[in-house]
Amino acid sequence: MLIEEDKLVAKKLPDITKQSESVIFDKLARVGMGEIEMPVNLDWSGERQWVPAKINATVSIDDEKAKGIHMSRLYLNLKNELANQSMSLSLVKDLLEKFVSSQEGLSRSATLELRFNYLILRKALKSSKQGWREYPIVLKGVLENGGLSLSCQLDIAYSSTCPCSAALSRQLLKEKFIADWQGQDLSLDAVSEWMTKESSIVATPHAQRSYAYLTMKLNEDVDIAQFVNAMIDTAENTLGTPVQAAVKRQDEQEFARLNASNLMFCEDAARKLKKLLNADKNIKDFKLMVEHRESLHPHNAIAMAIKGVEGGFTADFC
Repeated sequence: MLIEEDKLVAKKLPDITKQSESVIFDKLARVGMGEIEMPVNLDWSGERQWVPAKINATVSIDDEKAKGIHMSRLYLNLKNELANQSMSLSLVKDLLEKFVSSQEGLSRSATLELRFNYLILRKALKSSKQGWREYPIVLKGVLENGGLSLSCQLDIAYSSTCPCSAALSRQLLKEKFIADWQGQDLSLDAVSEWMTKESSIVATPHAQRSYAYLTMKLNEDVDIAQFVNAMIDTAENTLGTPVQAAVKRQDEQEFARLNASNLMFCEDAARKLKKLLNADKNIKDFKLMVEHRESLHPHNAIAMAIKGVEGGFTADFC
């Protein structure tokens, strides 16, 4: 009943989009709404998870005489569809098609970008503790000239320990050991005791929280939930040093061991991830950037890589 009343009221009100022509006749590439606040349903990990999203939704104006688009229809399509469906690439495709059809001939193309944080409960490295990790995600769809493009950006935090700094620290430890034990009889117990003393630690390598920004153009039939979960796991395993949430001492010790076992410059991290993405058949194209937020310098170390597809992504800041 309320819907019918809304329609009756709407008929009595002026519609400038239909009743007025533009002063300047011309087409526009994109018109719509930015930073729309709306929740999305991520039924990606066995439990329904509603998370806040920021959404950009646009269509083209291909009727050059049109004053503007029916902007509210973009919002209402989003609200109706996102309330009833879990986030998927097929949902993104359906929304793009609805955006175009809702404009009643004004538009032939549309874009949709959804930015949200995916929360996953992750187990600690050694102990039974668990803690929440947040993974920023951007899903983007473009429908243009009958062609569909779908992409996913995923940000992953990890730890990186500098190989150069580690080598310099080992050199100082070697010099300290020689100075302390020159001319003395060595025994296993004595050396073991020496190694555990704080005074024996003369240097430690610098490490920093680091980030991988992965932008991937995907096949249309990809199950985005499975893809994202698998990519998070494989990327963290490839880098070898995932950051932790809830930890006990045994977890922190294991974290230190993993860092020592996976010393890496930003170039190393970029090459590892490039090899991983190249091997994934779900990915048509990609660009990636790694950022090591150094503790040594006031600036960051970065490295970028692309798949190298003709006409595809270029090596710019992600």
